[in-house]
Amino acid sequence: MKYQTQKIALIYFAVALALFAVQVTMGLILGWIYVSPNFLSEILPFNIGRMLHTNSLVVWLLVGFFGAAYYLIPEEAEREIHSPLLAYLQLGILVLGTAGVVVTYLFNLFDGNFLLGNEGREFIEQPRWVKAGIVIAALIFLYNVSLTVLKGRKTAISNILLLGLWLLALLFLFAFYNPANLALDKQYWWFIVHLWVEATWELVMASILAFLMLKLTGVDREVVEKWLYVIAALALFSGILGTGHHYYWIGMPSYWQWIGSIFSTLEIAPFFAMMAFAFVMVWKGRRDHPNKAALLWSLGCAVTAFFGAGVWGFLHTLHGVNYYTHGTQITAAHGHLAFYGAYVMLNLAMFTYAMPVLRGRDPYNQVLNMAAFWLMTAGMAFMTFTLTFAGTIQTHMQRVEGVDFMSVQDQLWIFYVMRFGSGVAVVLGAYILIYALAFPRREVVKPGPVQSHKSAETPAE
Repeated sequence: MKYQTQKIALIYFAVALALFAVQVTMGLILGWIYVSPNFLSEILPFNIGRMLHTNSLVVWLLVGFFGAAYYLIPEEAEREIHSPLLAYLQLGILVLGTAGVVVTYLFNLFDGNFLLGNEGREFIEQPRWVKAGIVIAALIFLYNVSLTVLKGRKTAISNILLLGLWLLALLFLFAFYNPANLALDKQYWWFIVHLWVEATWELVMASILAFLMLKLTGVDREVVEKWLYVIAALALFSGILGTGHHYYWIGMPSYWQWIGSIFSTLEIAPFFAMMAFAFVMVWKGRRDHPNKAALLWSLGCAVTAFFGAGVWGFLHTLHGVNYYTHGTQITAAHGHLAFYGAYVMLNLAMFTYAMPVLRGRDPYNQVLNMAAFWLMTAGMAFMTFTLTFAGTIQTHMQRVEGVDFMSVQDQLWIFYVMRFGSGVAVVLGAYILIYALAFPRREVVKPGPVQSHKSAETPAE
């Protein structure tokens, strides 16, 4: 650790991991409800559990991004964070808002109240007072990190990261606009939901991945930055008009069917570029970094994001296919693998790299961490395949043969059982990973034979 204010990141990572545990646990409960629909129906209705699952996912990913920024920006800007106090105030606001959301959802408080009640719009159900708090926290963050970068060294990594985070915050302002017309509501709603995860978050992903590759492989910064600019350009070019694939069936003009189809097929390009980038950097690398687990998560992130967000997204993005598959378990398969590969694994790669450094435990024993990687990734892959098969059967029975929804669900029970089993593997892997990061054991380095020549390896950072 080169800068004292990088320690700010540690508490952000801790909060993110706590919310990660909540998110996967709630996901496992929801998976069992698919198998046994009356489970907890009086205590925790499915719609409330789903809100907690999806909201905690978004919040912990954002908190992880903020923590990653507080860790990497001092190194990129070569100066301390402008105000640690503001960073902790920002986190306090986010934690208070999260607690308020959980209580509001669980106990259905202030139902129908304009300011205090659940707004009821998927993913942005938060009460308006919480949304206002999120905006305040985002403004504090942007002021803090932007001032740090402006006063220090400017790099492609920090510039692309700030661009992604500024756009992310600005797009969230559409959450305050809730028009009465449903088609118009959905148009602006997708400005948040799609342009976050398939445009601005991709910029954040690319910049953090570039930072990790720079540290883990020792490749020249110039090479990393050239790749980063190409990936950022591809993400924005394909992601903005690619939003049109969500406009097919919400009352928008028919030309969106072609715009959405064409640009959505291009959305696979930035994820392929990120996968190629990660492997080329490792191939060109001059450094044998001791943190093998961080490198494993980084490469796994690039590969899984390509398949989850790229390939599985492409499977049903064309309007002729989407007409049948929209809203089926195929959508769930794509969503789970895409979020896990692109953003969950990205955060876990950053945590795996930075937390041992921040806690003074580097190098550390990484066996548990890497075991968690394979357990979670295998579980998520199996979940994706079971949901894909379930969605294919659902599409044919429900959308082609016209069988009613509940009868189709009865036919899919075996897939839901298998999905629950894979969820158990994912949750177990998540708990193991959290334990490995929370209690890292220092690596016992055994003295090797005396070398008669000097090592040519570049020292690891």
